[in-house]
Amino acid sequence: MEEIELFIRNEKEDGVFAVSLVESPAIEENWVALSSQGIELKVADEERRVVVGMALVPEKRIFRKMKGKEFNIYFSKETISKTQELYMKNLNANNVTTEHERPIKGATVIESWIVEDSKNDKSNLYKLNAPEGAWCIMMKIYNDEEWDAVKSGDYKGFSIEGVFQGFEALEASKQLTEDERLIQTIKQIIKDNE
Repeated sequence: MEEIELFIRNEKEDGVFAVSLVESPAIEENWVALSSQGIELKVADEERRVVVGMALVPEKRIFRKMKGKEFNIYFSKETISKTQELYMKNLNANNVTTEHERPIKGATVIESWIVEDSKNDKSNLYKLNAPEGAWCIMMKIYNDEEWDAVKSGDYKGFSIEGVFQGFEALEASKQLTEDERLIQTIKQIIKDNE
C-alpha cells in the first residue's frame, strides 16, 4: 500500500487549525478522562472535566481512502513538532469540533506538549504510552452536553483538523497508474495486431 509523508511547507497556511473530539481517532489512540482515572483533584467536590491524549504519533501509519485510492499517511517527529508549535503560536486552543462536523463552545486545549523523553514524560502519569515525538494535549470541557458525551463514551479521542502538504505524491502515483494503464492498452493493441 502506498505511503505518503505529510509535512508543512508554508507556515502561514499549513498546520492544525482545530482539534476534534471523536469516537474513533484515526491514530487509534484513545484518551484518558482524568476525572475517571482517580487522579487527585484540587477541587474535591467537582469533576475537573479534563481529558488528555495524543493528537499525533510520529511514523504512525493512518489509513485513508481518497478518490478511490487506498493509502497510508504519516508524520515525522519534525513535522509533528512544527505542527504543535504553529497550533499554539496561532492561538487555536479554543478551536474544537465534534466528529469534524460541529464547532463547539466551552472546550479548550489547556496543555500541549511534545514528548521529548518517553521514560520521563508527563504523559506517563496518564498511562498514555506516548513515544518520543508524540504530540500530547490536555483539554478542559466546560460545556455540560459535551462533557456528558465524554463520560458516556461517545468520544474516545482526539483527531486533528489541518492542512498539510504531501498529497501531490498521491496525484503523481495516480498519473503513473494512468500511464501504466495506457502502456497496457498499447501492449494489448500490439498483441492483438500480431
